[in-house]
Amino acid sequence: MPATPAKLNAFPVFMRVDERMVVIVGGAAEALAKARLLSQSRASLRIVADRPSPELADFAAVNGAELVTGPYARSSLEGAALVFAASGDEALDRQISEDARALGIPVNAVDRPELCDFYTPALVNRAPVCVAIGTEGAAPVLAQSIRARIEQMLSPSLGSLATLAAGFRGAVERLLPKGGERRRFWADFFAGAPAREMEVGSLEDARAAAAELLLRRAAANGHVALVGAGPGAEDLLTLRAHRLLNEADAIVHDALVPEAVIAMGRRDAERLPVGKRKGCHSKSQAEINDLLVSLAGQGKRVVRLKSGDPLVFGRAGEEMQALRDAGISYEVVPGVTAAFAAAADFELPLTLRGVTSSMVFTTGHDLKGESLPDWARLAISGATVAVYMGRSVAAEVAARLTAAGLASDTAVAVVENASLGTRRLLHGTLADLPSLQQRDDLGGPVMTIIGDAVAGANFTRSQPLASYAAGRASARQEQQA
Repeated sequence: MPATPAKLNAFPVFMRVDERMVVIVGGAAEALAKARLLSQSRASLRIVADRPSPELADFAAVNGAELVTGPYARSSLEGAALVFAASGDEALDRQISEDARALGIPVNAVDRPELCDFYTPALVNRAPVCVAIGTEGAAPVLAQSIRARIEQMLSPSLGSLATLAAGFRGAVERLLPKGGERRRFWADFFAGAPAREMEVGSLEDARAAAAELLLRRAAANGHVALVGAGPGAEDLLTLRAHRLLNEADAIVHDALVPEAVIAMGRRDAERLPVGKRKGCHSKSQAEINDLLVSLAGQGKRVVRLKSGDPLVFGRAGEEMQALRDAGISYEVVPGVTAAFAAAADFELPLTLRGVTSSMVFTTGHDLKGESLPDWARLAISGATVAVYMGRSVAAEVAARLTAAGLASDTAVAVVENASLGTRRLLHGTLADLPSLQQRDDLGGPVMTIIGDAVAGANFTRSQPLASYAAGRASARQEQQA
């Protein structure tokens, strides 16, 4: 399982300061910086300074801030919504913080995080849109660096577009039903013609485009995206998969898809687990097919989230056929399949010039029949073989391949939980592979890669398969003794 995400010590909120007083105590550069930050809001500013710098005095005069000159007094904080201690004097900042708390007012002490009730973020201001970047006071320079990057990403017209959207909200709520159809209108609004017209500075054309978009909205059509969630690590999800998750009304997901990946969807999206683990199927494939057709038939945008790649042992063929038969539109979004993630964990070349130029994806269960599958003959001729879900049949895989003529010293690499921080790497030969079946300490999905190319892997972070069997044998001898 992936590591638990770190939790925030400070929860981000946006506090109303319109026509409310914010007090800044200090007379030098720190106070001026906070005053400039607060001037981006509609707050009323009171600056308390014993000896204000000329720059601070000029700022107060130009921006209509109240400037209180003279020694600090607790009474100057009364009635404030927020207080900033920016005196540069630790003892005075501490006193200001204590006074503010006594009055029930949240306080920020500049460069003294231990005295802060809240932290000031780096702001990207596209009012009424605002992006705030915070580091809980730990790395202000990092916050500024992130702000600079976001500034480049967001159009200067974004605030005007948001204001236009606010003017259309009432009409949208009257004309479009709540749910997927309304969300899709807003997606088209912010990414389509209204946004493009606003980009070039044409407010009237943007308003006309928005009105046209609203009037011609047809009834919502359902759609299903068969999306590969990758091997587990959320940062291996494709950009297209991420976008579709954010647009989905319903997310139908497998049991092996981690919560961190599912959580990348909209918070209000319906989440429907249809998990399939070995020996535990919550829904049959026919039931999953019916569910996808039913959800899309209700006009919903559906993401069918499959571990790895949907077209590799994902039974996507049956789901696509069911959608075609029902006349439901669909698309397929590829994902990183587990074999590629396992090879990357091992720094293992799946093809190697002069050694092998072909590879096979299979499951260990393919070897259960009486006849040897064609791919097994490819393995004997030098192909790299990636075996999915093969731990429980590892001994049979090894026995059948060895009997068919594959050398017992052929290299083998095994990865549990490929791509995740909890992954474990094991290596050995085909002769060692049966010991994998005895490993009750492997609870996650296991990928096995067999072939001469495996010898080119990096084994510095892996453990020998043989060591586990040797350890068990030694333990049995000790018990018998």
